[in-house]
Amino acid sequence: MIASLMMYQRPELVDAHKRFWVLIRKHLAALDVDSPKELSQEAEEFSVWNSPDLVLSQTCGMPYRTWLHDNVQLVGTPDYGLENCPAGYYRSAIVVRADDKRTDVALYRDAVFAYNQTFSQSGYAAPYWHLRPCGFWFQNRLQSNQHVGSARFVADGRADIAAIDAVTWRNVMKYEPFADQLRVLDWTAPTPGLPLITSARIDATKVYDAISTAVSQLDRGDQSALGIKGVVKIAKEKYLRVPNPPAA
Repeated sequence: MIASLMMYQRPELVDAHKRFWVLIRKHLAALDVDSPKELSQEAEEFSVWNSPDLVLSQTCGMPYRTWLHDNVQLVGTPDYGLENCPAGYYRSAIVVRADDKRTDVALYRDAVFAYNQTFSQSGYAAPYWHLRPCGFWFQNRLQSNQHVGSARFVADGRADIAAIDAVTWRNVMKYEPFADQLRVLDWTAPTPGLPLITSARIDATKVYDAISTAVSQLDRGDQSALGIKGVVKIAKEKYLRVPNPPAA
């Protein structure tokens, strides 16, 4: 068995995630669903998502619709209470340096764009479609491997612009010393947020119920730290309708 909630993991949230998992596991057990004692937060993401022993994990919308949706079950989607987003949806902050005088994303045609992965909905696909009306995509791209890394690349001048998902951006502003060197230039359109998934052999309804109850019982401090308000159900078809950018 394996479970992981690594997508928004960072040092300041390790203990909150552990306590959240204790609650989830307690309610899974009450519903006769076996689960591992501890989260595998450092495990390679695709090995977790593709494991036949997967009990629970959180993935990104683009990997889900591109590779995973036929092999896993959609459990639900956390609602992070994000401004100007429906429940369970999220969007990306397009960030630039605070002292950069350009005020329109169209002026960044020749800029260096930092991105975490080409299979990231919020870090790559969302900004790609956001720029489509401007008639260009960044030719100068720098891969960072993680959202915080992309933001740091912009702050320290290695890149000029990046797209950071709204939950990560909220955490960057809260925890990262370099945050005051950045500003939000624009926001992408909301899309379904990072889905929770389980293997084909698990009862996804029971997992959803366990998570929903666990969120309601989270200590207020942990609920605030994780930024989670609840869990909602978004139809699989809504994830699959989100377009992918052309292969990089």
